[in-house]
Amino acid sequence: MARRIDVTGTGGVRLAAWEFGDPPKTDPPKSDPTTEHDGPLGVLLLHGLMGRASHWASTARWLSERHRAVALDQRGHGRSDKPAQAAFTREAYVDDAEAALEQLGLAPAVLIGHAMGALTAWQLAARRPDLVRGVIICDMRASALGAASQREWEDWFKAWPVPFATLADVRKWFGEDDPWVERPNPARGEFYAEVMHECEDGWRPVFVPDQMLRSRETWVFDAHWEDLAQVRCPALVVRGLDGELGRAEAQEMVRVLPRGEYAEVPDAGHLVHYDQPEGWRAAIEPFLDAVRAGGAGRL
Repeated sequence: MARRIDVTGTGGVRLAAWEFGDPPKTDPPKSDPTTEHDGPLGVLLLHGLMGRASHWASTARWLSERHRAVALDQRGHGRSDKPAQAAFTREAYVDDAEAALEQLGLAPAVLIGHAMGALTAWQLAARRPDLVRGVIICDMRASALGAASQREWEDWFKAWPVPFATLADVRKWFGEDDPWVERPNPARGEFYAEVMHECEDGWRPVFVPDQMLRSRETWVFDAHWEDLAQVRCPALVVRGLDGELGRAEAQEMVRVLPRGEYAEVPDAGHLVHYDQPEGWRAAIEPFLDAVRAGGAGRL
């Protein structure tokens, strides 16, 4: 089951939000009648650059056993609008997430973000603490990455052999032949197969690469430690052992967060929730349970 809910983002951009499982029909019994924190959580799932809501499908399904989980196709991604003249700034992405929380009736919610989506999550938590009960930051750096990183991405997009003749070719290139792949990674191939659609001449990405570069250049040159320090709610920093976020930086992020916690997922790369779904669940479920009970994070 996948149910689409339309959300209006900043500037009137139409966004597609998705529920992949039915939320709990009734609230579970309260363990303590004096607390208001025992009911289901509202959870908003935010994918990374080039991602889409369906990448969260397995996470959303198990979350929906106890909570209301909604995954958002962010502007320029998935089934959401991709207007040529739309803003692809940090402010636009954060405003969209704020609009989604309010229009979907999720707030105060837990925000779960991967990569760019994690940055959106902690920036919104810093700006609107009234809307956010907790944040899970998956494999996103707080440090500036710089101009060389942006040039590398520009060159990488140019190297894609589009159009791909078949989805099997997509899986093989991104899972094996892509110069960025150090060793065969079938999960990576599947991840990119999900962001392709069939055109007259073959398979192409559902997003516009130039819009992805425009989105990235609004955050890649800056550090984001100040926003991180302003997140007052419980926050969990999760990294894959082979991901892009190094252990030292992740632990520094936890130190900067007023109520930060840390978790690692073995045998996972950057696509933590996609590489190792069981390890990912084991890493975040105790944190969600603690937030639901009104705890989590150091004071």
